[in-house]
Amino acid sequence: MTLNKFNLPDVGEGLTEAEVVSWKVKPGDAVAINDVLCEIETAKSIVELPSPFAGTVTELLVPEGVTIDVGTAIISVSDDVAGDPTPADVRAPEAPAQAEAPAQPLYGKLPDDAQDNGANDAGAQGSAPAGGPLVGSGPKADAVKRRPRTTRAAAAVKPADSLTVNAPEVEPVQPHTPAEVTGRPAAAAPQAGQSAVVDTRPTLGGTITGLVNRVLAKPPVRKIARDLGIDLADVVATGSRGEVTREDLVSYQAQRDAELDKADGFWGKAGKPQDQRIETIPVKGVRKATAKAMVDSAFAAPHVSIFVDVDASRTMEFVKRLKASRDFEGIRVSPLLILAKAVIWAAARNPSVNASWVESGDGSGAAEIQVKHFMNLGIAAATPRGLMVPNIKDAQDLSLKELALALNNLATTARAGKTQPAEMQGGTLTITNIGALGIDTGTPIINPGEVAIVAFGTIKQKPWVLDGEVIPRWITTLGGSFDHRVVDGDLSARFMADVAAILEEPALLLD
Repeated sequence: MTLNKFNLPDVGEGLTEAEVVSWKVKPGDAVAINDVLCEIETAKSIVELPSPFAGTVTELLVPEGVTIDVGTAIISVSDDVAGDPTPADVRAPEAPAQAEAPAQPLYGKLPDDAQDNGANDAGAQGSAPAGGPLVGSGPKADAVKRRPRTTRAAAAVKPADSLTVNAPEVEPVQPHTPAEVTGRPAAAAPQAGQSAVVDTRPTLGGTITGLVNRVLAKPPVRKIARDLGIDLADVVATGSRGEVTREDLVSYQAQRDAELDKADGFWGKAGKPQDQRIETIPVKGVRKATAKAMVDSAFAAPHVSIFVDVDASRTMEFVKRLKASRDFEGIRVSPLLILAKAVIWAAARNPSVNASWVESGDGSGAAEIQVKHFMNLGIAAATPRGLMVPNIKDAQDLSLKELALALNNLATTARAGKTQPAEMQGGTLTITNIGALGIDTGTPIINPGEVAIVAFGTIKQKPWVLDGEVIPRWITTLGGSFDHRVVDGDLSARFMADVAAILEEPALLLD
């Protein structure tokens, strides 16, 4: 038996330390290559570490909540796979042996949600044999875990005295049958957004099979719900087929956070010692990295900020038409999409705002300006672990629909805390959508390594003078901050005017 120790790898460029947030295995567990061992928090984000070994976990060398340096051993795995061998008289003789395909560890990468479809048809390949599951079959080498099927009827072999309600998957059980057999009230009929599935529960007399309700949702949405600890049955579904969408999860999470903020028990009791009434939160991980970056940016780059009020009424009309378009069916569309396109368009007309100020680093004071002929568009996102700025790579090459999909995926991944370090590196210009919180405008701090950032305020109906008449229009305020070493006042003003022009007339994008 060989004992292998897994050292903390560098999952991002220049990573020096990370905190072990949570372990996904315990001593005695059998693991396959690429099975997730733990979650770590770097200065960038939360990352899942896959196993480079197959075998049995012997010891967790680092407890949760401890910050360690790269190269520190965190877990030991023996090559002796746990689990008793399957008896030959129980093994299904006709089942062909599955050859294990070699797997490579994917440090810092998440498994593809799309692979976990969890919705195979009844009788599809990979279902359990008629006699029940094989004893001691052990885990598969595949890193993607399949959830047990709940739509399959109970195993064919049952005790003679077991009670069974046969429930076809297509036709519902008669309302009186469960009550007569089990002595319990019949389950209510499935509502919109729910599908009938078979519930198999052990009882003293055997197995009872009946109908329960299952909430409709795509596998990626189910995974996000699991990560956030959300019960899909509690979420109001707004999908076209009554399914729970990613936007529904985001809305539910925001409401839940607001309720927690108002929860009783926050204030400490009067008369207690002062140190018992003050909560101390260690500054580490994403919060620590963000604080350092903001201080460095605020005091290293001379900020200049300008603001402009914009009549975004035609943008609101355009967004409304996109939402009704068949091409954008199922895609969340907001004015932020038009702003993103406007920033890309305006940066092409004013290239120096899409640049970096780079100092030589040899103490000579020499520096250079690097103008980027590509747009890695950063979107500032508030997450449970602090501010993150993931970016959309080569955003200038994306169509309006592709950009909408990229924004949706970026926001959902960031709020779920699954943004990878590589997704936050190499940004060239950033947007921060403070209007989502009802704020009119603000003075944003430039993301380190960039020279410009645009703050997008809330869009409200306000009185506006148009052709000599005061009428209600949808108005927003843009706030831009620029590194004055690179972007002069004239250039910043022209850039902001170009962004405003697109919001006032999105048809200019067709030029």
